[in-house]
Parts: sequence; structure tokens; C-alpha cells
Amino acid sequence: MAKSPYPCNAACFTAPWGGQSWPQPPFRRPQPAKSRLRAELPALRCNLLALLLALTACHKPTTPHLTLHPNQILADGYETATLQIDPPTPGAIVTIANPRIATLAQTAPAEASIQAGVNPGRTQIRVAIPNTPVAEIVLQTLPFYRDSAEDGTPDFMRLQDDRDQQQFRRYFTRLAEAQYFEPLAARAPEINDCAALIRYAYREALRTPTAIAKYRYPFTPLGAALFRVRPGAFQPSDLTDGSFAQFADAKTLCRLNAHLEGRMLSAAMPGDLLFFHQEAGAERFHSMIYLGESQLQNDGSRYILYHTGPGGSGAGEMRRLTVAELMNFPRTEWRPLANNPRFLGVFRWNILRKEIDTPFK
Repeated sequence: MAKSPYPCNAACFTAPWGGQSWPQPPFRRPQPAKSRLRAELPALRCNLLALLLALTACHKPTTPHLTLHPNQILADGYETATLQIDPPTPGAIVTIANPRIATLAQTAPAEASIQAGVNPGRTQIRVAIPNTPVAEIVLQTLPFYRDSAEDGTPDFMRLQDDRDQQQFRRYFTRLAEAQYFEPLAARAPEINDCAALIRYAYREALRTPTAIAKYRYPFTPLGAALFRVRPGAFQPSDLTDGSFAQFADAKTLCRLNAHLEGRMLSAAMPGDLLFFHQEAGAERFHSMIYLGESQLQNDGSRYILYHTGPGGSGAGEMRRLTVAELMNFPRTEWRPLANNPRFLGVFRWNILRKEIDTPFK
């Protein structure tokens, strides 16, 4: 019998007919595709998790480094500092811990503009980015107690911005005129004479959130003591020695809180004051508000508003006259004319006097 070309070894087997043993071929049962996937799934999961962790590490936001230039500014209501954010981060949220010290003027991914308020002090500035610790830096605002006009009004109270001036005039005159149209029972109880009407409208205009941007009454170094009551240029000690108060009569408003613009009514702008000094009566100084055109009645007339103050047995009343009516008032001592010795002139609030103006002597 011919010799088999296949050597016989442990893998050989004997044919049942007793013939030559044949080698057993290597054999593995093929695994189904689902079984292979099930076996490889844990490894795939590990690899995917590692990839996700690597991608997360690559894109994890970095806590920004903050720099202030400068880190100290004057509390004048206008000076600004620049906050630099490194690296620039779109979507970063900038907040100021004490908005009475400073406010956020403008933001961008790389920087923000911080504007001083009028109250000196320290405040934290925070920059928040999702999934990162909040970054913080401190801004210091320094006392600003200059009185450039030497009229007793500190410059931190002056409205240098043209929009602030216009807004103050608008709200001051509107608030005063609105009281004229209110029924007596609904009128502000404090309005009982000419000076009280002025004090009310002045204070409430500075209190109104939408009126001016520089500050809001009473959150200034003066606090609630809004009116100057002692003569002299402003000194830091005035903040605590009683030089300012919540009350001021017509004489004090005229001499210490306003300045003369002229003795012709043509010099008046809405919100200016007219003052008179009479020889008789319990109150010698009297005041009126020049409204200009009414904000509540669109009739094109120019108006002047005042409270008569108590007289005789009555509590007095509010009156609103056109300019023509006052110019031709039956009692000539109340006419706002340059040749009327009782007419002191047109006065403007000291807070509307800009630093570049020459103080009236």
C-alpha cells in the first residue's frame, strides 16, 4: 500500500475501516457577528470614554486672568477703568458687587469699561464663565470733593452730561406740573408753599431711576441732606457738620443752591427758577418754576408754575400762568421784568452749572 503523504501524529485519527489514519484539520467554529460585537463592546466603551475625556480636557474653559487699568479712579461719576480679560472669552458675564461704587459701561470678549459712581470706596468686579471658578478683582474709587465753581456745591453732584441735564429738566418740570393737576387730597402733603413745591420736584427728579445716569438720590455722599444751608465753598467737612440739610426755604434755595443767569425772562430754560423779594409779608422771598411748554397739555404755550403759600386763613394754592399772563399781572411787583426791582432774576440750579462755567460773583 502506498505511503500517505500526511504524517501521522496525535492529531491523526484511524478510519473506521481500518485504513490509513488521516490528519485532523484545524477547525474553529465561526462566531456569529453579534457574539463578536458583544465581546468587543467593553473595549469600545473604554476607548470612547477616553476620547470624550480627552476632548473635554482640550475644551475645558480656563479661568481668565483679570487686569484693571488703572485700579484706582476718582468717584466723580465719569472716570472709567478698563478691565482686561485674558484670554478673551465670549459670553463671559461681568458683574460689580456694589453698583453705588461703580457701574458696567461696556463689555467685549477681551475687556470691559467700568465707570465710577460718586461714592468713594472699594468694590469687587467678578467675571463668570460656565464650569469655571469666578475670577475677581478689586476697584478702588477715591473721594472727589472739588468745588470748581466755589459755589458750595460739590462737583460730584453736578450733571456734566448733556443728556443728564436734559433729563433732569424734563422730570423736574413734569413732576412739578403734575402736582398742579392733582386734586388737593392726592397732592404731595409737603407742598404748602413755593419753596416746598421746588424742593419736592427737585428731590423726586433726582430720585427717579430713569431721570439721570450719574447718580440717584439719596445714594450720594450727601445722603438725604440735599440742600446747602451754609455759605462758603464746599469742604469735605461739610458732609458731616450740618452744611447740608433736607430743608431749605426760598431765600436759601436762591442764594446757596442756584446761581443767577440774568434778569430777562428770555434767559430762562425749562426747570429754571424765578425769584422775587417783596418788602411786605411774612415770607419776603418767593419762587416760581419756569416750565416752558407744558408736557401735559400740548397747546404750545409757555408756562410758569408756583404755590402762593398760606395767606390769611387759607392754605394757599398752586397756580399755573402763561408767560403773557405773568408779564401782565395786575400787581406789577410780580412781573418778571428787568426794570422791576422786586424781580431778582432767572436762577439756574448749581447742579446744572458745568465745571467750565465761570462762577457768578
